[in-house]
Amino acid sequence: MEPPERYRAIADDFEAFRAACERPLPSAIRVNTIKASVADVRRALEAAGLAYEPVDWHEGLFVLPDASPGANWPYFHGWIHGQEEVSAVPAAVLDPEPGERVWDACAAPGSKATQLAALMDDRGEVVATDNNLGRISALRTNTERLGATSIAVTHEDARNHSLKPFGGAEYDRALVDVPCSCEGTIRKNPDAFEEWSMSHVRGISGVQKDILERAVQATKPGGTVVYSTCTFAPEENEAVLDHVLDTTECELVEFDLALAHREGVTEWRDDEYDPSVRKAKRIYPHFNDTGGFFCAKLEVGK
Repeated sequence: MEPPERYRAIADDFEAFRAACERPLPSAIRVNTIKASVADVRRALEAAGLAYEPVDWHEGLFVLPDASPGANWPYFHGWIHGQEEVSAVPAAVLDPEPGERVWDACAAPGSKATQLAALMDDRGEVVATDNNLGRISALRTNTERLGATSIAVTHEDARNHSLKPFGGAEYDRALVDVPCSCEGTIRKNPDAFEEWSMSHVRGISGVQKDILERAVQATKPGGTVVYSTCTFAPEENEAVLDHVLDTTECELVEFDLALAHREGVTEWRDDEYDPSVRKAKRIYPHFNDTGGFFCAKLEVGK
């Protein structure tokens, strides 16, 4: 059984879910507060004749109903960045402080890494890692355009991330937005379901487990790790959390999320997961007119 049908049992109002998956995704932008304020961007969009709609849960996000995020002067000057609404969730949940050391384990093309830098007032250090040289090129371009000077880019497999180049100190926080089967991007990538396979889900879940394990290991005791995907598959979401709860010293913690969502599932087909995976959040496309997303917050053991 392939998506979306395989999620009939866990997606509330399944017919609305399926219909939402077939609708185009609205374009969204994030205000880059390193270079401009929300008020600056509002004035710039109005001066450029671009219609925009505020996003209820985040004052620095706007939907552009009639325009491309990258086809305007505020974009070229680094005042805004095209970023899907739910893509802004994990950095907001991680909530880093200025001066901290933060690791973005799968950073390219840089939407979340630059968001982290902005949340930190571009003070501190964001180590942005990716293993794909082509995507790293985009990461560097976005970092420069947005003026995020606190970001250090590394080319490596996150599963084998080394702390040595940065003095060996553990991170205060880590963001783990892993490669996934991308089912939740169906509204902007219509081929996502056609390219889907169970073998890919099983294979990528092993990579996800290893990356999340490394992030917990690389984060100091009492530090925070946020895990996220843009897929609905429990094999890539709750199952990954369940595995890491068994293999590392960490626990899932509650967090607030203004977007409509459902809690994580504790049972899926023949599998049962740790009851604490309920603390994760599942965002379905028909809840907020967004893409699909999954997010969980972990605290590293002391």
